Amino acid sequence: MWRRYLTVEVERSTVAVWSDSPFTGTAEGEVFFSNGVRLRIHEELDFEAGIIASYGYEVYRGVERLYWYDDFPHPKDPELAVTYPHHKHLPPDIKHHRLPAPEMGFERLNLPFLVREIIGLGE
Repeated sequence: MWRRYLTVEVERSTVAVWSDSPFTGTAEGEVFFSNGVRLRIHEELDFEAGIIASYGYEVYRGVERLYWYDDFPHPKDPELAVTYPHHKHLPPDIKHHRLPAPEMGFERLNLPFLVREIIGLGE
């Protein structure tokens, strides 16, 4: 029996990194995938500490926002304490439906995980 595999690839990217000082920078732009998904990226970078100081990642198919990750603190939500402040917003009620996001962090690159997750959407 033959199995058909769907290959999802990055088609193009507008992600750019710039700095206004020797100590901080910004990474921002979009990554477009062959499965019609688009990833919007915004990271504030602290070069001196070697960390992502803050971030927001939004995933779209066309104009529909599928989900997003952010580091906005929600200290009164005990379910998010395990990965505080990292969390993922999902439908239904995407603004208020949040789950812990152990894959996200300030001291590691988040983009490789996000790309793998989006490629998985097409499989």
